[in-house]
Amino acid sequence: MKFFADTADLAEIRDLAETGLLDGVTTNPSLIAKSGGKFLDVIAAIAKLIDGPISAEVTATEAKAMIEEGLKLSDIARNVAIKVPLTWDGLKACKALTARGIMVNVTLCFSANQALLAAKAGATFISPFVGRLDDIGQTGMDLIREIRTIYDNYGFATEILVASIRHPIHVKEAALIGADIATVPPAVLKTLAQHVLTDKGLAQFLADWKKTGQSIL
Repeated sequence: MKFFADTADLAEIRDLAETGLLDGVTTNPSLIAKSGGKFLDVIAAIAKLIDGPISAEVTATEAKAMIEEGLKLSDIARNVAIKVPLTWDGLKACKALTARGIMVNVTLCFSANQALLAAKAGATFISPFVGRLDDIGQTGMDLIREIRTIYDNYGFATEILVASIRHPIHVKEAALIGADIATVPPAVLKTLAQHVLTDKGLAQFLADWKKTGQSIL
């Protein structure tokens, strides 16, 4: 499974990229606003740090304007994926942009039927929001299972990009189901490396090493 960082924080992206584990980045208007930078400048800066797909979201709501914004954003760098909402106009924009060879991430997906339409429209990525479904009493991972089954039934190439991830269990369940990508907030991504027994074991090794009075360097 590929890992995307769900952030527009350049320092966080740089830190994660140094691990070699980061395959891409997803942003949205809220994350860009939080970064404090100008939209186009932030996307361009991220593109210099990451070779993988970088999702940049349009702000228009009508298809024609979405396409125009998408074309402008795609000019920033070859690896920019255009993020469009899962609306009727968004699907039209998806079809038009993918026809031009531009990656499209269809976002705000909350049903299997929506995901089916996005795949038919040629989406590169579909972004189902599992955390927001959990928030309203549904089980977000059930949607990932449904999409995986539908896409496998028909051989759709659209990649399932699990979004709105809140905790490590979401990541594990997405991987078990066979999702292609998890886009994860940096704080959650870093917790995947943590385990109390790892910390305990390391502390013991270091204590024993200190007793020897030796040094590797």
